[in-house]
Amino acid sequence: SYQLSVISYQLSVISYQLSVISYQLSVISYQLSVISLLLTETSSLSLFELTMSLCLNPDCLYNNDPTDKFCQKCRFQLLLKDRYRAIKLIGQGGFGKTFQAIDEDKPSKPYCVIKQFFPSAQGSNALKKAAELFKEEAISLDNLGQHPQIPSLYAYFTSNDGRQYLVQEYIEGENLEQELQSEGVFNEEKIKHLLLEILPILDFIHAKRVIHRDIKPANIIRRRSDNKIILVDFGASKFMPIANLSLTGTVIGSAGYIAPEQSNGKAINSSDLYSLGVTCIYLLTGISPFELFDVSEHEWVWRQHLINNPVSVELGKILDKLIEFGTKKRYQSAGEVLQELAVKLAFVIPPKPRSQNTIQETVLPAFPAATREEINLKSAKEIDYTNLRDFLAQEKWQEADQETANLFLKVADRTKEKYLKIEDIDNFPCEDLATINQLWLKYSQGKFGISVQKRIYESLGGSSNYDQQKWNAFGTKVGWRVNNKWLYYDQITFSLKAPWGHLPTLVWGVGGGIILFSRLETCAMDGVSSRG
Repeated sequence: SYQLSVISYQLSVISYQLSVISYQLSVISYQLSVISLLLTETSSLSLFELTMSLCLNPDCLYNNDPTDKFCQKCRFQLLLKDRYRAIKLIGQGGFGKTFQAIDEDKPSKPYCVIKQFFPSAQGSNALKKAAELFKEEAISLDNLGQHPQIPSLYAYFTSNDGRQYLVQEYIEGENLEQELQSEGVFNEEKIKHLLLEILPILDFIHAKRVIHRDIKPANIIRRRSDNKIILVDFGASKFMPIANLSLTGTVIGSAGYIAPEQSNGKAINSSDLYSLGVTCIYLLTGISPFELFDVSEHEWVWRQHLINNPVSVELGKILDKLIEFGTKKRYQSAGEVLQELAVKLAFVIPPKPRSQNTIQETVLPAFPAATREEINLKSAKEIDYTNLRDFLAQEKWQEADQETANLFLKVADRTKEKYLKIEDIDNFPCEDLATINQLWLKYSQGKFGISVQKRIYESLGGSSNYDQQKWNAFGTKVGWRVNNKWLYYDQITFSLKAPWGHLPTLVWGVGGGIILFSRLETCAMDGVSSRG
């Protein structure tokens, strides 16, 4: 009986121990599920990063447990504004340190970037200027961060320790310097794509009177989620005075990429274009800008370093003009470069996304009623034109304009590249060209369409040979050029109040419009009606 009671007691002890083990296993399982959830929600966060909190004290930078509120080494408060937790030092320079961080206030614990003002400059004047530039970066991001290819500003403040901080959107991806090292030199196609994406960004910031002043591969990131180009690091950016855009200022920029006038403290819009040009020739060659320039002859020799990487004459001329030393010889605006790209490389520049600020009310003038005749939506490539038809029928002119550009790319199988080659236009199917043109003619009562634009161009003496003066006159006639300046896309009038031939803007964006007009004529000669 005694032995049975002992055995019973031992079994109860074992049962208790098993229950304890079961509880511990359930705790471990729960912890693993939490870690799994965190890893899922924070995408590429490593387990190490989830279990650390980097001290923001510039003299410490100790790695702490994420549950600690204060640094275990120096007692510095770890959570910036009780919200942002630094996990990794990702950069440091003359103005301070940059940290990758986690926003603890949001359930998904997303990444963000903390920039800490901690200048290496000495002297009161230098420190004051550095502080001003740091503040200017925050102001720039606040003004520009609404652009989808510029990081958003989350916060800017002075902490209890007296240091300035800004918190901004984290862009996950490689910068172009890293991409060059991992994938090798860029070919012409990649340079075209780069120009097509970054020039509209520069056009945007320059319109806001901001000069970036530090365009270089390391400040251009290819976002991993959508492969878009993102322009970062506005720490050197400068607001342009309205009265005088070339006032002497502080010399800011990166050696090798800085424009001559900028090195004298006189940065202007085209200074950014110069830096972009140098960026392009560096990416094409993989050679330092210093070695691409012959000091004794005072000229660029980048073509000598193209190894099995040919560049067309047309693109080469554009790059040469970007890196001209004389500001008057250089392109004056990003829009001008885009226009040159359009003319020489037959680009289709996709319209910007519709913005509430650019929506215009459609007011119908007294045009004759549109024909009731149904248009046969023929396509040699089995393209669906119902969206274009519906947009036009509903007088949604901007959507129709965007759809037209996208359809041209789709027909030519160039959607990924985002531009057309001259041969793409030369070989564009007549059936598709006629369908697009007829739809525009029908729903605009004959006011808009490629054939309308062709007639206007020819009435001004335009021919198949490109003539800049006549092309400019054509741009003025159809309302794309005002006061001797080409308009930006957000200045286009999406209304029947616009001048004849104002839409679609495909010809304006293609620049190879002359070739398109020629193709339209060829198609008509082949017996395919354009109804124009």
